[in-house]
Amino acid sequence: MELINQYTKAIMEECKLRAIKSGLNFDKETLEYIVTNKDMIELSPKVMIPTLYDYWVNDVEVLKGKGKYKLYPSNPYETVINSRPAVSFYNDNNPDWMNIMIFYHVLGHIDFFQNNILFKHTWNDDFVGQALADKRLIESLRSEHGRWVDYVIEFGRGIDNIVGYFSKLASLNYPKTMDTDEELSYYFSIFLQEIENVPQIVVFNEVERYNKIVEKDKTTAKSVFLAEVKRQHPEFSSKFQKYNSKEKFLYSDLLEFLITNSPFLKKEENKWMKSVLKILRNTSMYFSPQIRTKIANEGWASYWHDRLFRQDDRISGHESAFAKLNAGVTSIRRIGLNPYAIGLRLFQHVRDLSNKGRISREFQQLNNINDRKKYNKHTNKGDEFIFKIRENFSDFMFINTFVDQDFVDKYNLFVVGKRLDKSRGVYQYYVKSRKAKDYKKMLLDSLYHPPNISVNIEKTNDKNLYLVHLFEGKQLVKDYIADTMLGIEYLWGSTVQLETTEIIVSKKQGPSGNLEYKLKKVLYTMKERKVSKKDL
Repeated sequence: MELINQYTKAIMEECKLRAIKSGLNFDKETLEYIVTNKDMIELSPKVMIPTLYDYWVNDVEVLKGKGKYKLYPSNPYETVINSRPAVSFYNDNNPDWMNIMIFYHVLGHIDFFQNNILFKHTWNDDFVGQALADKRLIESLRSEHGRWVDYVIEFGRGIDNIVGYFSKLASLNYPKTMDTDEELSYYFSIFLQEIENVPQIVVFNEVERYNKIVEKDKTTAKSVFLAEVKRQHPEFSSKFQKYNSKEKFLYSDLLEFLITNSPFLKKEENKWMKSVLKILRNTSMYFSPQIRTKIANEGWASYWHDRLFRQDDRISGHESAFAKLNAGVTSIRRIGLNPYAIGLRLFQHVRDLSNKGRISREFQQLNNINDRKKYNKHTNKGDEFIFKIRENFSDFMFINTFVDQDFVDKYNLFVVGKRLDKSRGVYQYYVKSRKAKDYKKMLLDSLYHPPNISVNIEKTNDKNLYLVHLFEGKQLVKDYIADTMLGIEYLWGSTVQLETTEIIVSKKQGPSGNLEYKLKKVLYTMKERKVSKKDL
C-alpha cells in the first residue's frame, strides 16, 4: 500500500475543482492510496480502516477472503473512509481514465459523509487516528490480561448492533429542546414501553393526544393529560414515586448501561473492561450512519460519477470502456438488490420531478394519467432539491417518500417470486408484482433494522438484569439468543432475563391460503451459564 504518485494526484485535484464547481462540498484535503488485491482482502474485515484493533475474527475473514479469491479472482475498484482527512484506496490495476471516474464516485461519497445530517457526530473526527489510539490501548491490555481481552471483545460485539445511535444524534441536533418534564418522560419512555409494554403505535397515539391538549392550552396541558392517565392507570402515581426515589440509571443502549451500571465492571480488578467496551461502542456508533444510508450514499456517488465523468473531456477515447464499466456497476438486478442502481435512479427520478414542479400537492392530486404525463411547471429546481435530499434523508426516508408507481413503471421494476418446480427439481422465478407498494415493501424490508432491546429498570437489580425486546413484527434469531445472553451475563456478573415475543406458525392454512400463526411472549433466563425458557 502506497500513496498515489504526483501525476495521478494532479488528475484527481482537477476532479475536485470540477466537482466543487458543480456544487459538491467537501474538505479539500484528502489522502489516496494504491493497493493490491491482497491489501483489499486484508483490510476488508477491518472496514478498510488500517489502524482498527486486531481481533481473531478478522484473521478468519482474511483466510476466507483469500480462499474465495483463488476460486473467483476479482479486482475491487475503490473504497473510501469517512475520516478527517478522507482516505480512499484504488486498485493498482486501474488505468488513469478509470481512476478519474472512480474518483468522481469517491468525491460523491465524501460529500455525502460530510454533509448528510446522519453523519453529524463524525464531522470533526479523525477516526483513523482514534482507531490507532484504541488499537494501542487494546494491545496494552492484552499484554496484561491476555485472552480475557478477546472474551470481552467477543461479548461486547454480540450487542454492539443495538447502540443508541439515534439518541446520540438527537442530542447533537436538539441540545436545547431536551428539557422534557420528568413525569411525562417517565410515562412515555418507562411506564408505557417497559412496564405496560404496549405496541409502539400506542405510544405515538399518546404523544399525539398530549400534543393536541398542548395546542388548546399549554399552561394546563400537563395536569389535564396526567389526570386522564391516572384515571386509566391508578397505579401510575405510586410507580412514578418509586421510580423517582431510585438511583437513576441513565443510558441510551444496553452497552452504555453495562458500562455505567454493571456491578461486575465496577469491581476494581474489572474496570479495564470498560475501556474495551467503550471502544466497541464508539466504533459501532461511528459506522451506524453508513449502514442506514447505503442506498442513498451509493446512489449519490453513482449519480455524480455518471454526471461528472460524462462532462469530462478526459473521457475521450474511453467512452465504450466507461459505458461497459458503468453498466456493470449501476445495472438493475432482476433478482436481488443493487443499491448503486436503485439509489442512482431515485436521485435521477427526484431531480426530474423537481425540475417539472411535480413535488407538489397539485400534482399528487392528479388522477388522470395523461394529465400527469403532461404536467410540467419548468421550475428547474432539481439540483437544489437533490442536495436537500442528500443533506437530510436516510435510506428509509428516501425510499418511503419517493418510490411510487411512476418510479416503478418508469424503470420497469417488479418484485420477483420463487416457487419449486417439483417435476423438474428446480426453482422457478416469476414476476410476483409490479405494484409500487409491493416494490417499496421489498426495499424497506431489506434495510438494516436492529432489534429494539431496552432495560426494564423496575425489574433490574444487582442480582438480575431484565431486558425487554420490543416486538416489531420480527422475532429474534433464536440461534443467537443463548450465546448473546451468555456474554451479557458475564458482563453483568449475575442472572440475565430477556422478555421477547415469538411467532408460532400453525400447520393449518387460513382463508387467504397462507399458514396461520400466533404470537406468544416468552422469558429466557441465563443463570450460571445455563439458559432456560418459559412462556409468559
